[in-house]
Amino acid sequence: MDQKNNPLHGKTLEAILNYLVERYGWNELARQVRINCFVNNPNIKSSLTFLRKTPWARKKVEDLYLKSLPPSG
Repeated sequence: MDQKNNPLHGKTLEAILNYLVERYGWNELARQVRINCFVNNPNIKSSLTFLRKTPWARKKVEDLYLKSLPPSG
């Protein structure tokens, strides 16, 4: 499968999460993606653990990441 047009290709979940935290902060991230690990004592490590085990939550985070990227072209 050709991945060159997939903006998630080559991005780790950790890189995506770090980008979102830097861009939005934990409070806004928790508002946009309603998951507990972003609300209660949020940190990268615990959030990654949860997101790796929870496909629906990971998809929401990835979708927000894609929405937050500047338009290409």
